[in-house]
Amino acid sequence: MDREELYEKKMKQLFGNTDSLLTDTDPEFTAISDKFIFGEVYNHGKLTDKQRILITLCVLTAGGTFKGFKKYVKAGLNTGLSPEEIKEALYQCAPYTGFPKAIKAVDKANKVFKKYGITLPVENSTRTNEENRFAEGFKVQESIFGNRISQMHKNAPENQKHIQNYLSAMCFGDFYTRSGLDLKMRELLTLCIISALGGCENQLRSHAGGNLSVGNDKDIMIEAVTQCMPYIGFPRTLNALSCINEAAL
Repeated sequence: MDREELYEKKMKQLFGNTDSLLTDTDPEFTAISDKFIFGEVYNHGKLTDKQRILITLCVLTAGGTFKGFKKYVKAGLNTGLSPEEIKEALYQCAPYTGFPKAIKAVDKANKVFKKYGITLPVENSTRTNEENRFAEGFKVQESIFGNRISQMHKNAPENQKHIQNYLSAMCFGDFYTRSGLDLKMRELLTLCIISALGGCENQLRSHAGGNLSVGNDKDIMIEAVTQCMPYIGFPRTLNALSCINEAAL
């Protein structure tokens, strides 16, 4: 199949049609983007359509790109993603993008769910409480990054220790411990979210190493960043690849 056949097949599979935002006004530009995104990128590698949609939703959230966002939520449902899986991917964005972007993404998804007759709120996925969220988050951190987490807490200046505590309790205790997505998927999505933000190469190197520790090898990380590329551009993609290559040495 050539690119044109592939993109038409993929768009019909995901969205039910091949209509794009600028088809009527900018057909040449639309042809370039659609053939590249859905004729090449979405057919490259071994990621499932479910994984691709979750990555895309997270990257769009990180970039604050909400035009057409609902279309990808619908595509997620069309590929068999559950509302819980979609929600958990969007929740996972919050510690990295900040809450406002994540809230906007969740609100967009909720509008789609309501249209599909999906009952809200979805099933509770919380697995920690006020007493254990720090301890459980710290445990997840160490399982991913090793004993350097203890050193980070120990070495943090007194006026910055609260940041390390927040990181363990909120980012990892409140979010990473939740059900709905496994640790490998959460860490892969985090890599994609940070790649989309740009300028976070220190954290990107760390999470590239974290992906290796949870069982996501170099090839799957490269495939994930490839999926990000149409939405984040080449410079951030190349920066992400550099960090992955460093971590996988």
